[in-house]
Amino acid sequence: MGIVDKIKSNEKTKHFVLWMLMPRNQARPRLWVKLFVNPLKHKKGKHSLIRRRVRMDVMPFNNFKLGNDSTIEDFSTVNNGVGDVIIGDRTRIGMSNVLIGPINIGNDVMFAQNIVLSGLNHGYEDVSIVPHNQKVTKSTINIEDEVWLGANVVVVAGVTIGKHSVVAAGAVVTKNIPPYSVAVGNPAKVIKQYNFESKLWERIK
Repeated sequence: MGIVDKIKSNEKTKHFVLWMLMPRNQARPRLWVKLFVNPLKHKKGKHSLIRRRVRMDVMPFNNFKLGNDSTIEDFSTVNNGVGDVIIGDRTRIGMSNVLIGPINIGNDVMFAQNIVLSGLNHGYEDVSIVPHNQKVTKSTINIEDEVWLGANVVVVAGVTIGKHSVVAAGAVVTKNIPPYSVAVGNPAKVIKQYNFESKLWERIK
């Protein structure tokens, strides 16, 4: 049994290690983790930029990777506490975005402002326990290459948005979006798809 498995198998040890990494009831890492551990663990590509006012709630027990020539704009939050956050090359994460892993974001992706992606959910079924103490479930969000998400889009856990798709501002994406599609609304619905034979974006009837 490896050291990680030993820690996970003992509740007291697990809670102690978590306390060492982040303050009680907090999502952000302790300063020593941020300054000395995360720079060695997490990868930031060439010419990439994380703006000064980004909140990086990234922990060493999951992965964070930012590809080459990519940017995370001010007032965004990145959290890998329950799953990896992987961002590809030449991708721009707009202002005030919230990314809660597990999330995979491809290359040449554009996120506008105030977008929320959360790969986790809190349980609520047991009414004798407050939701934040119930079991967390997680399912990876996949944003494929060349996707464009408009302002205020919400993407829920487990959803895949296919290559070169556009999601209109304010949409709530609860189901997979096929490649080369335009989706709008709450819940998001595909209204156009690209036809490679006609070389046109055609409305879905």
